[in-house]
Amino acid sequence: MSIDVLPAIDLKDGCCVRLRQGRAEDVTVYSEDPVAMALQWQEQGGDWLHVVDLDGAFAGHPVHADVIGRIVDALSIPVEVGGGLRTDTDIKRLLDVGVERVIVGTRACESPDILTDWLHQFGHHLAVGIDARDGQVQVKGWTETTGVLATDLAAQMGRMGVKTLIYTDTARDGMLEGVNVSAMAAMCDATDSAVIASGGVSSVEDMRRLTALQRTNLTGAIVGKALYEQRVTIAAMKEATQ
Repeated sequence: MSIDVLPAIDLKDGCCVRLRQGRAEDVTVYSEDPVAMALQWQEQGGDWLHVVDLDGAFAGHPVHADVIGRIVDALSIPVEVGGGLRTDTDIKRLLDVGVERVIVGTRACESPDILTDWLHQFGHHLAVGIDARDGQVQVKGWTETTGVLATDLAAQMGRMGVKTLIYTDTARDGMLEGVNVSAMAAMCDATDSAVIASGGVSSVEDMRRLTALQRTNLTGAIVGKALYEQRVTIAAMKEATQ
């Protein structure tokens, strides 16, 4: 079993940033050149690039499509993008600039009918992001916590035909506190969909612990702040999954 390493680029005001626990006011700027940053992560061995349009997430529509298009053009590895994707037009715009996979969240929770239509239109190019705190799904840029269990939503998404789920433990995101391994195991067990871990993945040991779960549908791990602060390398994380 091999787990892909997906370095993350979060876009805010045209820059690469990281937030602590998704709070817009708690931001660190790491680079003013997202394309150069993306190329660096590719050169270091990233299997995919994970991009979040933070301004889009808060605005409810994509804000950085042009920047994302330049990133896609510069890379040879596939790119997945989330943040503010609420309409067919939003999704098509990103797929048209070469994004391989788009990630939807809020609308998937609120309107299964729309998700069904999107699955027919976009198939494997569509992933669903499940963000949760204490096991309960959060929506609208993590500003609202629902009463829905993340595992229940994962099971529903699998039944509907969603090929890829991205599970973020929002309490750990940007905190460098380690991945929530038990929550990841529960998510993998709840669905047949591929699951990508996000939130707190920050060390070689995290990758070892994820690999040790031996869940064949755990296919990737998104790494952000730990890379930017040079606490770990992509190469070391990939070696830990072998």
